[in-house]
Amino acid sequence: MAIAEEYIRLIFGLKIKQIRTDKDLSLFGLSKLSGLSKSYLNEIEKGKKYPKTDKIIKLAETLEVPYDSLVSLKLDKNLAPIGEILQSGILDEIPLELFGIQQSDLIDIIANAPSKVNAFISTIIEIAQHYNMSREGFYLASLRSYQEAHNNFFKDLEDTAVRFANSYQLDLSGNIGAAELEEILIEEYGYTINTKGIPKQEELDNLRSVFVPTTKTLLLSDRVDEPQKTFIYAKELGYQYMKITERPYTFSWIRYDNFEEVLHNFYASYFAGALIIPRNHLKEHLKELFGEKKFSEDAFHKIMKLYNASPESFYQRLTNVLPKDFGMQNVFFLRFTHKKGIERFNLVKELHITHQQQPHANEINEHYCRRWMAIKTLQRTANNDLPYSFDIQISDYADTDQQYLVFTSATKDPFRKDYYRSIGIGFLISNALEKKISFVNDAKIPKVKVGVTCESCSIADCEVRKAPPKRLLSKERFRRTSQLVADIVKEYS
Repeated sequence: MAIAEEYIRLIFGLKIKQIRTDKDLSLFGLSKLSGLSKSYLNEIEKGKKYPKTDKIIKLAETLEVPYDSLVSLKLDKNLAPIGEILQSGILDEIPLELFGIQQSDLIDIIANAPSKVNAFISTIIEIAQHYNMSREGFYLASLRSYQEAHNNFFKDLEDTAVRFANSYQLDLSGNIGAAELEEILIEEYGYTINTKGIPKQEELDNLRSVFVPTTKTLLLSDRVDEPQKTFIYAKELGYQYMKITERPYTFSWIRYDNFEEVLHNFYASYFAGALIIPRNHLKEHLKELFGEKKFSEDAFHKIMKLYNASPESFYQRLTNVLPKDFGMQNVFFLRFTHKKGIERFNLVKELHITHQQQPHANEINEHYCRRWMAIKTLQRTANNDLPYSFDIQISDYADTDQQYLVFTSATKDPFRKDYYRSIGIGFLISNALEKKISFVNDAKIPKVKVGVTCESCSIADCEVRKAPPKRLLSKERFRRTSQLVADIVKEYS
């Protein structure tokens, strides 16, 4: 069924329902007046059926509206936002069934309270336009919601990676290298690999790889290191082994044409992480690390070096394993980028397991707290031109009772001159966490009072503050004004 036909059915159904409810008619009442069955009318309103001309005429007469207005795709102001959502194609491309939602059910929920829900939709659309949120932005936000809804653990992908490793006799307790994955790509899947295939042009600097599907040619940047090459090969194997054809052909991606590409890219990336950093192997070594009373940076990096993976891949893998196998439910993952000499720090990737944690992205140009481990480590790496740096701290959030144990690694970006990136993972400290990570109370781990952004931070005399706490000042002015008004009302009552 063409999307256009489905759209016409949905719009017609919404119109019928709105007119019926405006007239305070039940489905039973409309059925009695029109002679059409209640079940048939229900299917019309849900967008499952579109009536024939004679039945539309009957409905128009019963509801006392012109025939042309019923069959027109034009919507009044109450339903217009729903039309924008439907016409955008977003709902068609996001697999709502992954969340246990049927599109018709979602439309039904929206239609049941059009004035309230549509005001919300209008606001979302306005915000998206105001902040220039792209189609890709919507897709990636939907993917993040999907990951968070599943605590970022997907057993079917874990099992697929294990089956692949067993089928190709890869050692899931060893250090899988790029060479053995390259051999499988060439021998089993007919790939041609060109390690110097991407031209040296500024516009292509950020590309690690390009896949040409017609010839199964994989072009690699000559700047990818061994871990990056291993990840790219593992990802390509994921696409092939899972028989995924709808996918982006560049890494990093240039654009996503639909949500399926976003989802499939995630599937292949998850497969790659599960293959390169085997779950059971990682789990055993993390148990040893967490059992120590004192934190050892050497022990942490010893585990990282067991795998042919970048720091980002390792931290990402922790977000799969720790919530599932260690019961660490309140976890955040952040990835920042920064250009040396520029004051701005960009939060380009985030993930929150269970609920929205304190450090989160904002799109209003506020200044992220310079006391965050992610930013301090990134600054140190950039200012000293370091290839890699690491740090750990307990972040104690001002005005809350929340503290997070935070690990952060920062590296140079090999693909962009003067750019650096940091990857961090944090765990909400609780009695449960203290039982799982013995070194949480290690006195050598510094505890630092932090905020979220300078504009919302109440920390007095902060030595690294970049902007006044305007949001707090505004809130205080409002409180004082409200109190003065209350005093005036009391005096004249």
